[in-house]
Amino acid sequence: MQDKVEGRNAVAELLKTGRAVDKIYVKSGERQGSIIPIIREAKKRGILVVEVSREKLDAMSESKAHQGIIAQVPPIDYFSVEDILEYARSKNESPFLVILDRVSDPHNLGSVIRSANCFGAHGVIIGKHESVPLTASAIKASAGAAEHTRVARVTNISKTIDDLKNAGLWIAAAEASGRESLESAPLDGALAIVVGGEDSGVSRLVLEKCDFVVSIPMRGEVNSLNASVAAALMLYAASLRR
Repeated sequence: MQDKVEGRNAVAELLKTGRAVDKIYVKSGERQGSIIPIIREAKKRGILVVEVSREKLDAMSESKAHQGIIAQVPPIDYFSVEDILEYARSKNESPFLVILDRVSDPHNLGSVIRSANCFGAHGVIIGKHESVPLTASAIKASAGAAEHTRVARVTNISKTIDDLKNAGLWIAAAEASGRESLESAPLDGALAIVVGGEDSGVSRLVLEKCDFVVSIPMRGEVNSLNASVAAALMLYAASLRR
């Protein structure tokens, strides 16, 4: 089964990576703006560009925001956790990761991948169970960052945390109940940030594995943040300390 990459930014970033692309579908007559260099690069690489109706693209689209272009690609190859750690070592940097525990919204996944890339994280870890995979909608929401960010998919988040701790990483969860404040939490050095699902937050078993729990100060009437926003704030705070 093939995967899809949808939207102009996402397809443009896909082509920059050199990753295999089977075919690109564009809306008939779409020959203006940012789509022109995309088509030019695709043809330079020998990728088949097929013009189809908007109705056809709408039917193919998972994100429902294809912007007149969809690329068909071979199924995504996830990285291993060791791949991510090796990437950090190759850059002579302390490992900096994000772990998503039961995040089910593809837009949140894509936004977290985007923030992880922007703030210099080496990779993102997601679970195989109760978590959304790297879908076309998630890739679209990442605005191209999914093509540059290592994503690992693991069977057991708790065991993965144990392995990361054995590798020398500190594990920090973002939860409203946290005793550490975001402003003063020790978010430097080798670190993995854990962010929980949209409805239930970080699971109890995963929370017990974490070295410390960080709360993000709230000053309004609403006392919780979207998962991707919480991740972005944690990533930003950690990037300042790095």
